[in-house]
Amino acid sequence: MITLSGIRKSYPTRSGLHTVLAGIDLTICPGEKIGILGRNGAGKSTLIRILSGAERPDSGRIQRSMSLSWPLAFGGAFQGSLTGLDNLKFICRVYGVDYRDKIDYVQDFAELGKYFREPVKSYSSGMRSRLAFAISMAVEFDCFLIDEVISVGDARFHAKCQTELFEKRKDRAMVMVSHELHNIKEQCGRVCLLYQGKLLTFEDAGEAYDFYNQNC
Repeated sequence: MITLSGIRKSYPTRSGLHTVLAGIDLTICPGEKIGILGRNGAGKSTLIRILSGAERPDSGRIQRSMSLSWPLAFGGAFQGSLTGLDNLKFICRVYGVDYRDKIDYVQDFAELGKYFREPVKSYSSGMRSRLAFAISMAVEFDCFLIDEVISVGDARFHAKCQTELFEKRKDRAMVMVSHELHNIKEQCGRVCLLYQGKLLTFEDAGEAYDFYNQNC
């Protein structure tokens, strides 16, 4: 289980502090699929980064008894001077996983060919995203964090990602943030809305969609 209690986050601007998250409470249970709607700039990515541990809240507490992925298809943690293979080794060491039985899977899934053994700084953004997604699937997590829709590569590769994540790992918990209703509706059983720094929870998904359409 993952519990967020009173999470607050603000950023300095020229006109003063701008509060993005104003006391977020959220509980994520094993296997639960939670969709968080919000307009652009509502703080969805900030919430995902705080969940993953990539960013610290100003105040509040996070309790984690499940392992969480980094935001899927996000390659910001890569060391550009290292090869794709070396980045896989490093990430596996961080998470206490043996990289040796992951090499073939990541190389095949990411479809990088000879570039798998070239520095990541030479990759296109799409190649970095494919590698990040492949490593996310190779290093198993209890809860996957999805920042907007998973749209890596062409339609064929995108379909492969959807199958790998939503079908083969349907027993895992997931938190998906998006500003598009249909992405949340397709995959999530519980819908929340990030609105004016607060996380609103709705008993019925239809009510969440109606509120979102009328106010966001």
